[in-house]
Amino acid sequence: MSMSKASPGKAAGIRMAPPGDDERVRRLSLFDRLMGRPEFAAVAGAVLVFAVFGVGAGGSGMFAVDGIVNWSQVAAYLGIIAIGACLLMIAGEFDLSLGSMIGFAGMMVAIPPLYFGWPFWLAVLFAFAGSLAVGWLNGYLVLKTRLPSFIVTLAFLFILRGLTLALSILFANRTIVSGVGDLAAADPLAQWLFVGHVGAGLFHWLAGIGAIASLPDGGAAAAGVPKVLLWWLALAAIAAFVLARTRIGNWIFAAGGDANAAKNVGVPVKQVKIGLFMFTAFCACLFAVLQVCDVGSAAADRGLQKEFEAIIAAVIGGCLLTGGYGSVVGACFGALIFGVVQIGITYTNINSDWFRVFLGLMLLMAVLFNHYVRRRVTEAK
Repeated sequence: MSMSKASPGKAAGIRMAPPGDDERVRRLSLFDRLMGRPEFAAVAGAVLVFAVFGVGAGGSGMFAVDGIVNWSQVAAYLGIIAIGACLLMIAGEFDLSLGSMIGFAGMMVAIPPLYFGWPFWLAVLFAFAGSLAVGWLNGYLVLKTRLPSFIVTLAFLFILRGLTLALSILFANRTIVSGVGDLAAADPLAQWLFVGHVGAGLFHWLAGIGAIASLPDGGAAAAGVPKVLLWWLALAAIAAFVLARTRIGNWIFAAGGDANAAKNVGVPVKQVKIGLFMFTAFCACLFAVLQVCDVGSAAADRGLQKEFEAIIAAVIGGCLLTGGYGSVVGACFGALIFGVVQIGITYTNINSDWFRVFLGLMLLMAVLFNHYVRRRVTEAK
């Protein structure tokens, strides 16, 4: 009499799950896949903001070429520092000295050419070197002392702001150091990298044929594409690629997720975090150089509260305050929302005092949404 051979699972009394029930290979819906993307809330928020202003300010010139240049320029300035803040937050750290670094770097750019006769390009290199040194010092002190990064960088917020004010009074006897715009315009390197716009001839031609708005003298209402916008796009593309496609990006996520575990598997956590503090300082200095070349002066109050705006843009873009999660693309959309609202509100009948209220509500909603997404991810594991 033959007996059929029982399977190991049945013999052990174990109920075997059907292949379709394995959650490791289950198919996710489109909604679930979107919810799993850190930048989803920022993209959805940007669509909503554009829809609101499209209805409320569509005929006011906000979406004409000169209007687009205005709000995209504001978004680009914030986007540059939001990228640095985003990567640092993913690694589990904060830099509250970012805004003060903008003012301090602006003084490092403006004072040497005006009062020591330096070439403008040399002052720019000096500002970048000084900013990177401060960024390195921030990171070194955070990792050496193991103090929270917001405490160490909060101290540098006051140190750098005080130095900026003291230097401006010492050399210019006022809080604004002006007259550097002509020096920047006369410097070939600065003229090529930081000063002016791109595509001025194209914009002038479009104004001549009536495709875009023109001034009474026949010139284009928008002089061209601001160079800060090109810097923002280039920096965003590079940072997004590094974060998503390279080993360094994996190290950044690992350092923010669990620094001890990352260190145990060979991730150079200290070098990664110090490098990100330096990159954040680089972004702040780039902001300062572009602003000095655009405005033609440096001021002691430049960059005031920009550190908070950069963090808000990063949080709106999906970065968690606890680290280990975020997106450069999301941070850029967060900055775009900021620029559209800040400039767009002037095209409506809404009092501009409500801008900060809107910004606070956006931050609160972003934090709640990110907390919900993080909880979904944790429960799925």
